[in-house]
Amino acid sequence: MNILTVKGLTKYYGSKLLFEDITFFVEQGQKVALIAKNGTGKTTLLKIMKGEEPAESGTVEFNKNFRVGFLGQNPEFNPEMTIMEVILSSKNPLLETVMQYEDALEGIGSLEDAIEKMDFQQAWDYETKVKTILTQFKLSDYHKKTKVLSGGEKKRLALSILLLDEPDMLILDEPTNHLDLDMIEWLEDYLSGRNLTLFLITHDRYFLENICNEILELEGGKLYRHKGNYSNFLENKSIREETSKSSVEKAQNLLRKELDWIRRQPKARTTKAKSRVDAFDVLQEKATQKTGDDKLELQLRMSRMGGKILEMYNVQKAYDKQVIVRNFSYKFKRGERVGVVGNNGMGKSTFLNMIAGLEKYDAGNIITGETIVFGYYTQEGMQLKGDKRVIEVVKDIAEVIPTEKGFITAAQMLERFLFQSEHQYAYVSTLSGGEKKRLYLLTILMKNPNFLILDEPTNDLDILTLNALEDFLDEYKGCLMIVTHDRYMLDKMADHLFVFEGNGEIKDFNGTYREYRTALAEEKSNKRKEDKLEKPKETKPAPIEETKKKLSFKEQKEMQDIEQEITALEQEKASIETVFQDANISHEEIQSKSNRLGEIIALLEEKELRWLELSERS
Repeated sequence: MNILTVKGLTKYYGSKLLFEDITFFVEQGQKVALIAKNGTGKTTLLKIMKGEEPAESGTVEFNKNFRVGFLGQNPEFNPEMTIMEVILSSKNPLLETVMQYEDALEGIGSLEDAIEKMDFQQAWDYETKVKTILTQFKLSDYHKKTKVLSGGEKKRLALSILLLDEPDMLILDEPTNHLDLDMIEWLEDYLSGRNLTLFLITHDRYFLENICNEILELEGGKLYRHKGNYSNFLENKSIREETSKSSVEKAQNLLRKELDWIRRQPKARTTKAKSRVDAFDVLQEKATQKTGDDKLELQLRMSRMGGKILEMYNVQKAYDKQVIVRNFSYKFKRGERVGVVGNNGMGKSTFLNMIAGLEKYDAGNIITGETIVFGYYTQEGMQLKGDKRVIEVVKDIAEVIPTEKGFITAAQMLERFLFQSEHQYAYVSTLSGGEKKRLYLLTILMKNPNFLILDEPTNDLDILTLNALEDFLDEYKGCLMIVTHDRYMLDKMADHLFVFEGNGEIKDFNGTYREYRTALAEEKSNKRKEDKLEKPKETKPAPIEETKKKLSFKEQKEMQDIEQEITALEQEKASIETVFQDANISHEEIQSKSNRLGEIIALLEEKELRWLELSERS
C-alpha cells in the first residue's frame, strides 16, 4: 500500500531546472533514500512534499490513513519553553493516552477504557522511553530552556519528539548531522529494528548500506530508481554510466561522418538528403549530451615537508573545572593519518585548535616544524560574504594556483570543483549549503597544505564530493587529522585513533574505527561476564525513607500551565495598579478594579502554593 505518491513533479529555481516530470511511490515498510549532488533540489523536493513550496506541475499525495512525521534541517521551538515542556506540548497520541489514564485514576473518565487503551498502545513504559531517548541524545537536563540550546541540540530535540511520536512514516533531512558516533549507531539500530516506513536524505553511507532497501538518484533533472542498498546503487549507477558513455561515443563517431557528409552537400536538397539532415540534428543532440560522469578533480601540489612535523609534550588544557586534555604527549610522523573520536562536548575541536595554533594551552609544549603548512577545515567554515561572487572568493586568495602538473587559473580551479563558468559568477548567497562547503574546501586545499586538519568535513557534502575527497586523501602524502561522524570515511582514512574518553584522558588506539568498536563491544561483553561471576557482597539494608511520589505527566502539564497562569495574573495585577494612579478614575471603576485585584491576589496565592507543592516533587 502506498503511503506517499509523487506524480509528474517539475520544479525550477529561477531559470534553472531542478527536476522535470519525476514520479515515484513509497510503500508501507519501505526504507527509501534520496541521493543527489548539492544544489540539485533535494531539500526543495522535501519542502514541496511538506507543502511549504509550490511546484510548477505535478502532485504530492499522502495516504490519509497513515501519520507522517517530518524532520527538517533547522527546527525551531518556543524559546521560553523547557525541553520537557516542549515534549509535553507535542501532539502525541501516546502522551494523550497516558494523560487520559492519569485522569481516570483520579475519577475522570472510565478507568477500564483507559487501561484497555494503554494496553492496546503499549503505553505503560512511555515515561521510561521519553527519558531513554532524551538521555541517548544528551538532552537529560529537562529543565533547560530551548532558547539556550545550540542548533545541534535543537535538531536532536526535534528528532527525539519525532521518535517518541512514532508516526507511520518518517521523512528525515540529514538526520545524522549534529549526532556523535554513539548516537548515530543507536539511531541506526533503532530505525533498522522497527517496521517503519522511511524517506530520508543522508550522505551517511553506512546508513544507506544497512538501512535502505531502495535508493532514488536525482541527476540532470531526472529520477533513477535503484532497488537495494548502497552497494546495489553503486553497481547499477556504474552500469548505467558505462552504457550511456558507450552510446554517446558511438553517436560521436557517427556524427563525425555525418558532419563530413553535410559539409560536402550542395545547397539544393533532395527528399532523401532532407531526411538525412533531420536525422543529423537528432544525432548531434545525442552526441553532445552529458554522460553523468562529472568528476571533482583534486589534483593539487603539496608543500614540501621537512624532518620535524609536530611534537606535543605533556599538553594540558581545561575550562574552569572541565579538563579537556591531561598530560598528552605525541610525536607525529610523516604521512600520519589520525582519526579523532569521542562524544560531543569532550573537547575535540579545542584539541584541533591548539594544534593549529588558534588556541592557547595551559601547560606543556607544542612544537611545529618550520616547513609545516596547515590546512584547517573547521566546523564553522569560512565566513563567506553573500554579496561576493564565487570567482571573487577564489581570486582573493590567488589568481593562479600551482598543481602537480603546472599552474591553473582561478576559473579552471573552480571548474575542477564542479563550478561551471556560468556558476562562477553567481553570488555566494545563492549557493546551497553543500555548495558553500565545497567552495570552502577549495579555499583550504588551494593553499597546498602538507598537514590537513578536517573537523566534520562531511556535513552537507554530497556523496560525489565525499568520494572525490576520499580519493584525494587516499593519494595525499601529508599528515591528516580528521574528526567526523561519517563512519565510512573514518574507516577508510584513519590508520589509528585518538579516543577522547573524558576527564582529559586521550587514548591512542592502534586500528581502524570498526576495529575500535569491535574491541569496545568485546570489552563490555567481558565486563558483563565478570560481573555475573562475582559473588554479591553483603550489604546492610538501606534505612527506610519516605519516598516522594514522582510527578505524573498530568501533574507536569499542570505545573507548566500554572507557570503561565501566574505570569498572566501578575501582568493583570500590574495593569490594575497602573490604572489606580490615574487621577481621573471614577468611583465605580475604582470599586470594580479593587474587587478584581482582590480576586487576583487570592488566585495568585492559590496558584503559588500549588506550584510550590508540585516543584518540591519535580
